[in-house]
Amino acid sequence: MKNKLFIIIIVSLFLNGCVGVSSSGIFGTGVSVAIDPRSLGTQIDDSLMQKNLSARILIENKNYLLKVKSKVLDGRVFLTGKVDEPEEKLKLTKIAWETEGVRSVRNDIKIKEEFNLKQSTKDLLITSQLRTAMILNKNIKATNYQIDTYKKKIYIYGIALTDEEKNLVISEAKEILDVEDVIASILLVDNLRIQKN
Repeated sequence: MKNKLFIIIIVSLFLNGCVGVSSSGIFGTGVSVAIDPRSLGTQIDDSLMQKNLSARILIENKNYLLKVKSKVLDGRVFLTGKVDEPEEKLKLTKIAWETEGVRSVRNDIKIKEEFNLKQSTKDLLITSQLRTAMILNKNIKATNYQIDTYKKKIYIYGIALTDEEKNLVISEAKEILDVEDVIASILLVDNLRIQKN
């Protein structure tokens, strides 16, 4: 009985240090830990992922400490903020995807550069062509992927069910006209730490 009480107190102290009584961020006021729908294990996993991701972002560039905010909920990463170049946004998305245990990444980071209509239209066309090719290919689960294109370079992030699916996605991207490079951060579902039931 004393051991259980001791463990509960230690876990409570740990959670107060990691999660706090309430959290705030991109979702506003926050949620009390007592009514958080996530299990205690998921909350701890999310907290550890959050610390890991924040450290990796800070190592990448100390200026991101003030420019970029991240939040992890149930293995899903949410990024917000502003950066100077599109490459920075893509690099941050890659860092988020490479964090152990991540299930999805939503990158809402804004870019401060001037808008180039011709380049943006070409990149949008390339993204649309790849998305359509993936939807039409019955061996690819297109909803598991996020596609970003910048200056004719395709960045693909997602989760593949098999190695064959991963290779198909990369192959489809390379077949699109005018594509200069394909940068893929595709995880295999078997390698995920947190798997959807």
